[in-house]
Amino acid sequence: MTEINSVTTLTRDGEIAIVTLNSPPVNALSANVRDGLYEGFKQAIDSDAKAIVLICDGRTFIAGADITEFGGAMKGASLPDVQAMMENSPKPVVAAIHGTALGGGLEVALCAHYRVAVPSARLGLPEVNLGLLPGAGGTQRLPRIAGVEKALEMMTSGRHAPASEALAMGLVDELVEEGKLKEGAVAFARKLVAENRPLVKVRDNNTKLEAAKGHPEIFADFRKANARKFRGFLAPEYNIRCVEAAVNSASFEEGLAVERKLFMELMTGSQSAAQRYYFFAERQAQKIPDVPDDTPVRPIRKVGVLGAGTMGGGISMNFANAGIPVVIVEVKQEALDRGLATIRKNYERSRGAKPEETEKRMSLLSGSLDMNAFADCDLVIEAVFERMDIKKDVFTKLDAICKPGAILATNTSALNIDEIASVTKRPQDVIGLHFFSPANVMKLLEVVRADHTAKDVIATSMKLAKQIGKIAVLAGVCPGFIGNRILAQRQREANKLVMEGAMPWDVDRVLYDFGFPMGPFAMSDLAGLDIGWVKEKSNGETLRDVLCEMDRRGQKTGAGFYDYDENRTAKPSPVTEKIIQDFRARKGVNARTISDEEILERCVYPMINEGAKILEEGKAIRPSDIDVVWVNGYGWPVYRGGPMFYGDLVGPAKVLAKMQEFQAAMGDDFKPAALLEKLVAEGKKFSDLKA
Repeated sequence: MTEINSVTTLTRDGEIAIVTLNSPPVNALSANVRDGLYEGFKQAIDSDAKAIVLICDGRTFIAGADITEFGGAMKGASLPDVQAMMENSPKPVVAAIHGTALGGGLEVALCAHYRVAVPSARLGLPEVNLGLLPGAGGTQRLPRIAGVEKALEMMTSGRHAPASEALAMGLVDELVEEGKLKEGAVAFARKLVAENRPLVKVRDNNTKLEAAKGHPEIFADFRKANARKFRGFLAPEYNIRCVEAAVNSASFEEGLAVERKLFMELMTGSQSAAQRYYFFAERQAQKIPDVPDDTPVRPIRKVGVLGAGTMGGGISMNFANAGIPVVIVEVKQEALDRGLATIRKNYERSRGAKPEETEKRMSLLSGSLDMNAFADCDLVIEAVFERMDIKKDVFTKLDAICKPGAILATNTSALNIDEIASVTKRPQDVIGLHFFSPANVMKLLEVVRADHTAKDVIATSMKLAKQIGKIAVLAGVCPGFIGNRILAQRQREANKLVMEGAMPWDVDRVLYDFGFPMGPFAMSDLAGLDIGWVKEKSNGETLRDVLCEMDRRGQKTGAGFYDYDENRTAKPSPVTEKIIQDFRARKGVNARTISDEEILERCVYPMINEGAKILEEGKAIRPSDIDVVWVNGYGWPVYRGGPMFYGDLVGPAKVLAKMQEFQAAMGDDFKPAALLEKLVAEGKKFSDLKA
């Protein structure tokens, strides 16, 4: 055995040279790995070996670039140097793949002459998820080997194709037995030598590209079919352009030049910076400074959910999906039956639902009308009406029923959890688990720590969130926690803008163009304007009151802020416009023209300012946690990073200056946060704040 460097060895199995990488945890293409590959292949080529196998130790093949190196100065051998060494080898090179071959890892494998994989392997080019495109020839080689349509789909989705699919599309040449990758790869290499098979360079194979030449409709149709999904993102479009270049360029090198140019545009742009930032932010959110990773957790073998409504049912599904039994308690049999029937319908409607899978999950759910059914639960989550007196009554009962050590959780979206915990004899076991609706779909879970919440309860909740497929962020107790507290700022300004001269569809359009899935008024129509509206108490004092009194309650009644056709397509409503004009007249408001720029600044800058207040109060650990909440819970476009990242992008000094300008003109709704003032005074950004 020859040790090439600390992560690479060169060994022999008869006439086959084996270059082995071992750079935990995922053999990422760091400078050390690139150097080892370059020198390993150089020595293997210079030896008397007849073929070369590239294989990786550990749990995976090369799982991608080392993104911690992005933006820094290049050290050691470049990736194109390594690829050229492999591709131009006079001896056949076989890449042996297990785990995942992703991004730069797959781009390296595409420079081998052949590829073998175990059945459990997965291959993909997921750079689009970081706002990038494959920058080491992937956009040029993948369509040559897999075909244009398949390459477009894989590159713009970032999907990992299973080995069986990779074999069918020609991306893999042979599947070898699980657990016997090295033996299988060496045997395959021996066969190549014995049969004197040609050295197949992917870059020279234009057959599948020829089939797409002269068919621009392939790209036009693909763009059209995915327009909604790709809206606002640059990276999918740039990936498409690279595949177009592969088809239409006179040579591989010409296509490669297009790839390089577009890669650098993305790499130096704000969208990829935002998406790379978010990638780390999501991982960082799991780290809680005073709750170390080795904090013991409580076993959660059975969960209780109080309430079988939309929220309770959705919460229950999360646990059933993870194989954890759930008992759902309701007050009336009719409500319980309806809740369980809705859950069943949700399972049956889900894409690719198999009857046996539905039955398996439903078998984990049981119902009861007696709260004593919670006696043996390890975690109980209440999802009852959002009123403090009701919550306190529930927690008094749970305290008496639940076993010692059971975690008592509230799904409140805004109420004071310390007050809720105060009615129990075990405030250390009480925590907020704020699921977002629909709870079986939305990824975000705000884990809300009260004054007395025990550290093992926090650790258990964070770990459990991961187990049930949620992205958890820890928040402190304050009205609305992180997400809804910031949302309130946007809602207030959206409503004020309408009273001052904008129309609901103006506000919605600006926020939609910014990247949100929909604006606040379209969202209200979707949710239903009558949520929380009480007919008997309504007196036409608000715009919502008037709309609800006219039975304009949103999409469900065919009219709300907007008018809707039979397909629920929205169009601006002259009725709403007249109501707004009457309101303004009654209040003596002279409507003015409001620019799109003011709408955006008025809606977004107070959100950034409120985030600063949340940070200075210690209700969020770090700015990036706020961004994770807003990307996952409220549709903030990931290519803009989140409100705090966006604040840094705009510049805290500009945000502060605008808040001061608005405060002088419109009052203390715009009072700048002390933290924002401090950052500007010190010439710092939110990203300079360390947890």
